[in-house]
Amino acid sequence: MFRRRTAARIACALAILISPPLALTSYAQTLTMRAALSRALAASPRLTAAERDVGIATGQRIQAGALLNPELSYEQDNSFGSGIYRGTKSAETTLQISQAFELFGKRDARIAAGQAGIEVAAIQRKAVRLEVLSETAIAFLSVLGAQRRIQILDEQIDAIDRLTPLLRRRVEAGASSPAETGRAEVASALVKADRERLKATLASARRELAVLMGDPGAKFGEVSGRLDTTGRPPTFQSVVAAIDANPQLVRWTAVYAQRNAELLIARLKPYPDVRIAAGWRHFNESNDDAVRLTVSVPIPVFDQNQGNILSAQESLAKTKAEREANRNTLIVIAGRAYDSVQGSLRELAVLRETAIPKAVEASEAISQGYGQGRFTLLEVLDAQASVTQARLREQEAQQNFHAGVATIEGLVGNPFALARESAR
Repeated sequence: MFRRRTAARIACALAILISPPLALTSYAQTLTMRAALSRALAASPRLTAAERDVGIATGQRIQAGALLNPELSYEQDNSFGSGIYRGTKSAETTLQISQAFELFGKRDARIAAGQAGIEVAAIQRKAVRLEVLSETAIAFLSVLGAQRRIQILDEQIDAIDRLTPLLRRRVEAGASSPAETGRAEVASALVKADRERLKATLASARRELAVLMGDPGAKFGEVSGRLDTTGRPPTFQSVVAAIDANPQLVRWTAVYAQRNAELLIARLKPYPDVRIAAGWRHFNESNDDAVRLTVSVPIPVFDQNQGNILSAQESLAKTKAEREANRNTLIVIAGRAYDSVQGSLRELAVLRETAIPKAVEASEAISQGYGQGRFTLLEVLDAQASVTQARLREQEAQQNFHAGVATIEGLVGNPFALARESAR
């Protein structure tokens, strides 16, 4: 019986290994930053919408260059009246074709506006691409950071659990109160509760990253990456200078060209176009034919498009202010991210040079002294908690550093040049 059960279990295990379900395979995959960014670019609906905007602008540019259609008309005069005009005996019929000709460069102005619209949409697509990359990188770092925080708490739980045998021996020897066993269990339970809360945070972070990659739920295993490598950022002045190359600001040059062309269109609209028509006329009464020529020009007396001209002028003048407002917003965002990067570096320096080494040293000394009866359990637990908090602070500072870098990279449009430091 035992052998049959064992054989059945082995067969099931082999079946799973040989033909794993797709869900298990996908969840077992480790996700890298590069893969996450690639999948986000391929699945982003915002980027797809931006690409459609380029197509829309291209269609508008094509339409702007289209010539006016000719008109074909048929006229019949002197028919279905009374007397000699009864019926169609005295009718005059005219078949005519007419064509309007735009003058003063109106078509060229429309084409220029349409071309500028394509450039605006194309540059905006680049801006959206940078935003998608930055948001995905930050979401990836959130998952990576939550994973690391859970690992730190697991290490603290293991450290508390390793005290259990020693604690029992001390209780049996009468060196410690039985109540200390409960105190250790409470300390372990509280850390486990913190871990469960972090697991919920991790689940939310994983879902957010999955949505950015086009999946409703996380279909990947752990994410892999390093947070312990940092570097010295360049000066903030160089960051501000690089922001001017951000597509969000570059697009304003194309917007200015587009609005300037729209102003020219508004100014040219009152200038009259010429319509030329040529037709063939037949006189039923005499059975004679004749050619009919027509030239018509509208007279811009009442409507000189003043309202649209004023609107286009104000829209053009507004461009510079909009660009400056956009630039100021980007500088504020970059400043916050840069301050976060600098603050994280200073925090890491304090933690790595003093807090963490001293906390680890004190915890090890107190743990050894506890076995010799020189320290209480409360002091041991407090020392272990100090090590955990210091490491959690370090991990948080590392995550804030890399999130700030990702934000700045999304603003400057290029990888953030850092003087790399060795990981500690």
